[in-house]
Amino acid sequence: MSNDDLVLILDDQPESGSDQASRGDGGPAWRILVVDDDADVHETTAFALNSLELAGRPVELLHAMSAAEGVALLRRETDVAVALLDVVMETDDAGLRMVETIRNELGLHNLRIILRTGQPGQAPELETIRAYDINDYKTKSELTRHRLYASLTTAVRSYEQLRKLEASRRGLEQIIAASNQFIAEQGMQSFAEGVITQIAALLGVEPEGVVCAGANADDVASEAGANFVVIAAAGRFRHLMARAIGEIDEPHIVDNLNASLRSRKSVVDSHSVTLYFHGAASQDFAAYIGARTPLKEVDRELLEIFCTNIALCASNVSLVRRMRELAYVDRMLGLPNRTAFIEYVDELLAEGRMKGMVLAKVDIDHFGETNDMLGYRYGDALLVALARRFELQLGGFAYVARLGGNTFGVLGRDEDVTPDALKAVFQEAFEIGGVPRRLSASIGVVRCDEVQVSCAPELIEQAFIALKRAEAQGNGRVEYYTHALGADAKDRTRLLQGLHRAFDHDRLFIVYQPKLDLRTRRTVGVEALMRWRAEDGSLIPPDRFIPVAEQSGLIVGLGAWALRTALSAVQELDKAGFGDIRMGVNVSAVQFAQPEFVADLDRALASKGVDPRRLELEVTESVALMGMDRVVSVLDEVRSRKVAVAIDDFGTGFSSLSYLDQLPADRIKIDRSFVDHLETDRRGARIARLIVPLGHQLGMKVVAEGVETEGQLEALLELGCDEAQGYLFARPMPLDELLVWLGARDEGRVAEGEA
Repeated sequence: MSNDDLVLILDDQPESGSDQASRGDGGPAWRILVVDDDADVHETTAFALNSLELAGRPVELLHAMSAAEGVALLRRETDVAVALLDVVMETDDAGLRMVETIRNELGLHNLRIILRTGQPGQAPELETIRAYDINDYKTKSELTRHRLYASLTTAVRSYEQLRKLEASRRGLEQIIAASNQFIAEQGMQSFAEGVITQIAALLGVEPEGVVCAGANADDVASEAGANFVVIAAAGRFRHLMARAIGEIDEPHIVDNLNASLRSRKSVVDSHSVTLYFHGAASQDFAAYIGARTPLKEVDRELLEIFCTNIALCASNVSLVRRMRELAYVDRMLGLPNRTAFIEYVDELLAEGRMKGMVLAKVDIDHFGETNDMLGYRYGDALLVALARRFELQLGGFAYVARLGGNTFGVLGRDEDVTPDALKAVFQEAFEIGGVPRRLSASIGVVRCDEVQVSCAPELIEQAFIALKRAEAQGNGRVEYYTHALGADAKDRTRLLQGLHRAFDHDRLFIVYQPKLDLRTRRTVGVEALMRWRAEDGSLIPPDRFIPVAEQSGLIVGLGAWALRTALSAVQELDKAGFGDIRMGVNVSAVQFAQPEFVADLDRALASKGVDPRRLELEVTESVALMGMDRVVSVLDEVRSRKVAVAIDDFGTGFSSLSYLDQLPADRIKIDRSFVDHLETDRRGARIARLIVPLGHQLGMKVVAEGVETEGQLEALLELGCDEAQGYLFARPMPLDELLVWLGARDEGRVAEGEA
């Protein structure tokens, strides 16, 4: 570069009346980078721009003597507005390579670039100018002070416009992100805290401000705005939480908040913004945020957009909260529901906070009976009272949820959630509408330290396994989960799966055991008994698979199949001339509780064309647990069809003389556990001696099960027992063998149709 070029820059001074900037308002200086390998160029450029302002702001020059030095400087300084670059420095294209680095590597797309060269022939191609967004290109000979000023003014204005557009884009992105965040907020306080954070982020200041809210927008019109309460605060205002606006000791803030609330408009001044927005349920809000520097126009525009979005979000907060309540809170009881319980337990598992914790599953004993006797409204009120007692007695140290129906989940520390603490909830009677009711509960507990689980449902399943064991032991029992209990549950699950397959593939069959009249020794009936032959040919004992079928509900299908099969056997007995033999069919309490039980019975009898007098249903005492009114009603319907009823296994389960007196039945069966000890155990003999006359007194015939010896037979005859069955007379046998057995006894065949 020649000295002549330098003189030309200084020769042409700005003319009087030209567009020369006046002193500005003290805004930050424009930072301009000069990159040239000639020290005189740096000095002359500094002299040319001395005391000048561009668009009302002063100029600050940064200097680099090479392209490499310029790139290094730009890596450190990111707020440079314009770069004046020499094209030819270390190499002929050093300037152009630096432009490529600025745009593609440093990503400085707002930075304006003016290229300068001493050789007109070194001008870049037009395509290069467009590709790298080069703002201007000048030869040093034509770049007078006036032209330099004009080029730089255009460049800084372009830079400022790009900065505004970028700030606007970032602000809009923040607004969208903030809106999405607000939608997920669970409460108004969280929402208000988010407003402070997001406004501060939008303005680029520290979160420092307050949000006030009123119960009703009408309060503002009545000059009650001063009574609005601070519902969120940050920074130096944090101590104002839950206080009235009047307690804020800065008049400027109080005035802005009251002005915003009274006018129902946002108030923006040079160093603060107070946003007004109207929420749901007629609530008004005002949010004050301080700013230490004047707000730019772009800030004001973005705040208007933000305020509009905030108003919409505020209206949605209560809706979101309500939706969350519907998803996570039991509507009737006000307790967390199963979904909330699972999420809470999963959260603790993920955070490793389950050490020393126990999870209990609590199931109210015989709650269905309470509903049947006293009505569902009473039952619902009882559950509400129980929920309040759970909260009162366990809420301080445990998380209680309703898992469904009359089942609750409790999570807490092992030393707090003890059997005594759980039982204490049920110690006092509940009084609803003047009707007291004592409750008990079966409880399954799992110690979280003793098991390895990956999710809440697995833990709840283990508590359920313990609960089922507790229920099997009787009312009001507590059982802890053990690995042995878990293994047993897995065995039962495999057994149930095998039972399903056996049922589907016809591997279940019915055998029949004769019942004899002890006075005449004639066969008066048979009992249909279900058997299961496994795939390997072995027999699975009924006392193993029947309880599993009952617990799973599969017994309903199995029982219906057994009834149809037994009725088909009655048809075969009729054809063979044994038309006076009763068919006894066992009915599970689970079957008996089905609403369509009697209707299903009618359909089965009609489909087989069997005289109902040939059928006897054997039910256990446990059916009484479903409520005596319901039991008596169903048994009356059964007997009204001329179907006989026998009470099976009397004395082994839910024995009660008052229940027995109410049950409409034709026969009562002495369980084999008492018959076994007739010859050896005084207690067994005493119970048998009680049952026989009791049955007769109630108008029932008495049947003894499991008779295997002559001594037992003699004892039963002495007691006056009416009928008996057992290995002494015949083992259970398939239908074809039964027909042969009956024929061999030549018991006086009845002609078909005479019975």
